[in-house]
Amino acid sequence: MEKRTTNIAILGGGPAGYVAAIRAAQLGAEVILIEEKALGGVCLNVGCIPTKALLATASLLSNISSAKEHGITCELKSIDWSVAAARKDRVVRSQGLGLEQLLNAKNITIIKGRGRVVSAHEIIAETTEGEVSIHCRKMILATGSSPKILPIPGAELALTSDDILALTELPSSLAIIGAGVIGLEFATIFSAAGVKVTLIELEDRLLSDEDEGAARELLKLLKRQGIAFKLGAEVLRIEQQGDALTISYRSGNREQTVAAQKMLMAAGRKLNSDIFAALPLAIEGGAIVVNDRMETSVPDVYAAGDVIGGKLLAHLAFAEGKTAAENALGRERSLNYNAVPSCIYTNPEYATAGLTEDQAIEQGINPRVGTFSFRHNGRALTLGEREGFVKVIADENGIIIGAHILGPEASEMISEMTLAVTLGAKAEVLADMIHPHPALNEALWEACSAIAGQAIHQI
Repeated sequence: MEKRTTNIAILGGGPAGYVAAIRAAQLGAEVILIEEKALGGVCLNVGCIPTKALLATASLLSNISSAKEHGITCELKSIDWSVAAARKDRVVRSQGLGLEQLLNAKNITIIKGRGRVVSAHEIIAETTEGEVSIHCRKMILATGSSPKILPIPGAELALTSDDILALTELPSSLAIIGAGVIGLEFATIFSAAGVKVTLIELEDRLLSDEDEGAARELLKLLKRQGIAFKLGAEVLRIEQQGDALTISYRSGNREQTVAAQKMLMAAGRKLNSDIFAALPLAIEGGAIVVNDRMETSVPDVYAAGDVIGGKLLAHLAFAEGKTAAENALGRERSLNYNAVPSCIYTNPEYATAGLTEDQAIEQGINPRVGTFSFRHNGRALTLGEREGFVKVIADENGIIIGAHILGPEASEMISEMTLAVTLGAKAEVLADMIHPHPALNEALWEACSAIAGQAIHQI
């Protein structure tokens, strides 16, 4: 067996793992990164990047359908989904090659193989050329997550999020179990392409952890796009009937069915924390327990990314990986989890940072709330994107503690509010800050102005 030694060994080459590797190398450490599959993890290969590539296709299709409003007469003759899928693959391949070049440029040793943790200071990597024993001073676990499969009869008939990205032909109809981020984004993609989409969700509302008003408005807008919803529905079984799948579900006291050509299981993610039997790690709810320095219960072992639970976001994994690397190398660093942006790339987009109004009240805060509708924003009207609104939450002293944006380019606009929450900025500071006109983020200015008692363009 080949043996190697290093300062830091990192298991998992996804967002948390590769960022940890780069940061550790920047700080002068010798780093070995072990990854069984493709570098970049779920996000780059079967998550964030490929779905956003297909969402760009969906956006173009939506623009074509609304072209008549702009005086443009055109006709959509056909959709070749294999071309859209090939474009998606090119984007992923380009990003993957760039990442590998970046890691090589940082002199990070990449071992392609399945890693098995033997102790707090040793990982054995099973490669095509045999086993490699890696001895390390510090270890970072960044093994991510996998699609969750519900334990229901017929679950093997469903597609996972990995599977549906590999489709080269559009189904005539698609049923999606789960109306969370994954389900909503795939519903947006396939509905825009003309597929009949039905979402089946156990909860009786969308996005139960998010702003209730924004979730209710998003539901209304998605229904208007032709997406059907079965809320408060418990899936009982999936059956093959000819060329179609039949999904039986219970809603109230009634058992009902939905038929579709394809079915997507989008019921969340399973954390890959069940592979560390050799370590006496503290694990709660399937997540490796860490402190704010990303330290596990085992000395010299750190963890970051999806495997530690919480919000499963690539950008949060970036920050956690960076934090783990810095602390492993003796630096003092912790994360501010109060200022983590979250984005859902539906049409329109929904983005948040900080607390909801209800969460603020639960924490004993008497929130001050400012809102502004995109119906009154000049830039939104020129773009033909008048749906949605901005909601900003501040505490009793006017310090911004949360923001929610449902509307065009919400994923780009949320960074301003993430900065405000991070810095503890007051609403009156943003109300006095000059924003460009016309611009979508004037809606943020208007909402903050409302909190500060300086509202301009609203009664």
